[in-house]
Amino acid sequence: MPVTFDLFGTLVEHNPPDDPATAIARELRERGVDPPDDWADAYAEPHVDAPDGAEVPLHAHVARALDSRGVSVPNNAARRAVTAAFKPTVAARDGSRAAVERARDRGPVALLSNCSVPELARRSLLTADLRWRNDDRDPLFDAVVTSLSCGWRKPDPRAFEAVARQLDCDASDLTHIGDSAADAGIEAVNGRFIDVRETPLAALCR
Repeated sequence: MPVTFDLFGTLVEHNPPDDPATAIARELRERGVDPPDDWADAYAEPHVDAPDGAEVPLHAHVARALDSRGVSVPNNAARRAVTAAFKPTVAARDGSRAAVERARDRGPVALLSNCSVPELARRSLLTADLRWRNDDRDPLFDAVVTSLSCGWRKPDPRAFEAVARQLDCDASDLTHIGDSAADAGIEAVNGRFIDVRETPLAALCR
């Protein structure tokens, strides 16, 4: 039985910046880029014309927002600023590792996370000690798929189809474990949704 897990709010508790625009502005200044006086407005505006359901990389949004105000961003500063502003502050939720291990006993397991920040999902897994099974560096997940890596955000069916391809199965075969309406999107492709707000991690896959 192939199983996929959401990350933030499901396997880990996550504390993102209270004010992302301010946090990113601070990191931009550290890299020699001065955000415009109306940076908060620029950050809030859409700057990338993306199809419905598509993920917009946050660093691309930031670069376009700065460009809209005539501010150049050299040396990949936007990506580095975004990555630094979203340094993972996470902790594994009770029962998360055990739930993944039990799922692995029944079939392949993957992570499917909505995440527009480069490397945040993988760094969060490392911080929460959920990246590896043991000291031999055996991955805990058979695949790690984010909206940034596949291009589509849950609940778009293409996000679930992307992770299903990684597990060599149909999206309808998946059981997806999450905590939001976006995760419930698995039902649109005839998969099964388990809501951790109703079924605790400790009760899964017994």
